[in-house]
Amino acid sequence: MKNILVILGTRPEVIKLAPVILELKKSENFNVEICNTEQQKELSNQTLSVFNLKADINLDVMQPNQTLADVQARILSSLSKVFLQKTYDAVIVQGDTMTVFCGALLGFYNKIPVFHVEAGLRSYDLYEPFPEEALRQMVTRISSIHFAPTNKAVDALLKEGIDKNNIYMTGNTVVDALLTLPEEVKKRAKDYLEKLNVKFNDKLVLVTVHRRENHGKRLDEIINSLLFLSKKYKEHQFVIPVHPNPNVKNKLYHCLGNKKNILLLPPVSYPELISLMSSSKLILTDSGGIQEEAPTFGVPVLVLRYETERTEGVDAGFAKLIGAEAEKIISSASYFLEQDKSSILMNSKNNPYGIGNAAVKIRKIIENYFFQSKKTK
Repeated sequence: MKNILVILGTRPEVIKLAPVILELKKSENFNVEICNTEQQKELSNQTLSVFNLKADINLDVMQPNQTLADVQARILSSLSKVFLQKTYDAVIVQGDTMTVFCGALLGFYNKIPVFHVEAGLRSYDLYEPFPEEALRQMVTRISSIHFAPTNKAVDALLKEGIDKNNIYMTGNTVVDALLTLPEEVKKRAKDYLEKLNVKFNDKLVLVTVHRRENHGKRLDEIINSLLFLSKKYKEHQFVIPVHPNPNVKNKLYHCLGNKKNILLLPPVSYPELISLMSSSKLILTDSGGIQEEAPTFGVPVLVLRYETERTEGVDAGFAKLIGAEAEKIISSASYFLEQDKSSILMNSKNNPYGIGNAAVKIRKIIENYFFQSKKTK
């Protein structure tokens, strides 16, 4: 039996790794342990519980107003103690956060194979998104297996000289996660949101903003565009789950609080976010995960970023990259808001991120890695 350490710390990592963890736990070949750095403490633990999972190790690394260097130092220091206590045969990480980078680095330092889920995403601009673009490129150099979600991700890895025998196109596990949510969980989420005055009709607009590069002047532009749109399209409800980062939270509540058709919500759970997403007419976001999740529901997405590593959704027409200037946001959103919802929804069968079988593929590949003399694609 092989000991596998899954290192995660943020809600998106939990969402995308939960299907992999559940699939590996079905196999008698693996003993799976979950280490939560708690980079997003409440959100990560809450989301683990949605999938009936619980971390075996919690590190509680976050403190108020930490710099990136502070976060990195605390995660590395805490994780290093984990590796001293037990021998692991592999480390699994997902994505491009500081938790991912530190987890991969500790695996490398301990000469343990690193399996990178959602490998190969690239914007090739080290400051868009920041610091994620740099982190994921560095993780690539020290990973043993690269689970790429799309053919574009595979191509990016090949161009960077990664051995083709170590790259596997699996699809994105985010689709697996969406399909595993029980109906009763989704119903409870909708009932809760209705109590918070969310109107589930054909004029619901979901807005999420939290990225570090969108703090400051860019956030001011986004806020100004929302003020304009909410006044122009009064029949629409603009629902904003507010990120707990005080740089975002304080400004949103100060500028957008008490507006008639703008609803500011506390941070929502994963099922609640899915409920909002699936019912939306339009989504405005700087999130990476939402760009991948929305195509399952056919909802158009305006990406409040200047670069995206998820170009498949843009190429397929599900998303449009518009940046963070008020004028562009207003014109792009107006195009959709002036039409009926039924006329702007897209065909979810054209989802470029997969059909929900990524976790099964990943489990089989890991079994081949450990238990077959020849790895096969």
